[in-house]
Parts: sequence; structure tokens; C-alpha cells
Amino acid sequence: MNDLDPAASLRMIRESQEQARTGTEPDVRLLYLVWGIAWAVGYTVLWTSARGAGGAPSGPGFAVFFALLGVATAITIVHTVRRSAGTRGPSTRAGAMYGWSWMLGFLAYPFIISGVARAGASDEVIGLIANALACVIVGLMYLAGGALFCDSGVFVLGLWILLVGGVATVAGIPGSYLLLATAGGGGFLVMAVLAHVVQRRRRAALGEGGTADD
Repeated sequence: MNDLDPAASLRMIRESQEQARTGTEPDVRLLYLVWGIAWAVGYTVLWTSARGAGGAPSGPGFAVFFALLGVATAITIVHTVRRSAGTRGPSTRAGAMYGWSWMLGFLAYPFIISGVARAGASDEVIGLIANALACVIVGLMYLAGGALFCDSGVFVLGLWILLVGGVATVAGIPGSYLLLATAGGGGFLVMAVLAHVVQRRRRAALGEGGTADD
């Protein structure tokens, strides 16, 4: 009977496994998108305000930038913790620790920048360190995420962000802001599109595999 068709049963098993996997792992498309928007918009605001203020971004510009980073970080933490909440064992703790590591990284961020400022660093030096440190935190977190979830795309993006951060530091102020908005934020958005295409192809392949076996 059709209900006992081995090919149909195999297809259902594959679809169930895929749903379970995607339901317990972070959706990288969402994470790429929120960080892409945060960087593209935030650094563009800094670049625009810096050009109009003789090289130093305005206070409101920084407020917008840090607000966007805060939103992106919060979404990352909540999404990662929720996705891992349905699992048990070491993977649960690993996912939760990874999610909270984002908050811890950016919790230390303002203290480091404040310390550099109190040590007498110029506005340009503070700006360069702030940009580079953000890239280091995000880049290393994506490297760790790629290794944790066995996702080469996440790992490659981490490498890209580290590279962009290094080049942006050499570019100076305000050019580094524009580079981080385009190459940094753009890199996230490109990866969001690629991840979406890959996921659609994977789902299509599962469906075609079941149909072909029929």
C-alpha cells in the first residue's frame, strides 16, 4: 500500500531530520541579516556624521551605532538560546554558552574604549580601536560559531570580518567607517542571501530525492 511505500517513508524520515536540525540550530540567515543591517546602517551613520564634523562622529551618531549593535546582540542571544532550549545534553550548554558569549564580549567593549580614552588617546585613535575591537569580537565569535555548529560559511564570514577590520584600521578615520559599512555590513548581507539559497536547495533536494525514489 502507498502508506507503506519505503521511498515515501524514507523521505518523511529525511524531512523530519531536517526539521529537527533546523529547529535546534541557530538560523544563520537571521543572524547575518540583523548584523548586516546593524553594520551597514550604523557605520554609514558614523561615516556621515564624521564627514560633517571634521573627522569625529557626533554623539547622536554613536548613540545610533551602539543602539543598533545592542539590538543585534540581543537578537543573537535570544535566538541562539531559544533554538538550543529544545535540546538536551552537551549541545544545549554549548549553544547557551555561545549565545551568552556575545553579550560578555560586548559587555567588555565599552570598558576597554573608556580605558583607552582615559589614558589620553586622541579621538582618531579611539575611533580606530573601537572599530577594530568590534571586528575582533564579531569575527572571533563567528569563527567559534562555525566550529561549534560545523558551518564553514559562518567560519569564512568570521575570517572576512577580521580581514575587513584590519584593513579598515589602516584606512584611518573616517574612511574606516565607510569600509566597515560596505565590506563589513555588505558581507553579512551577501551571506544572508547565500544561506537562504543553500537552505532552499537543501529542502528541494530532500523533496526531489523522495520523489525520485518513488
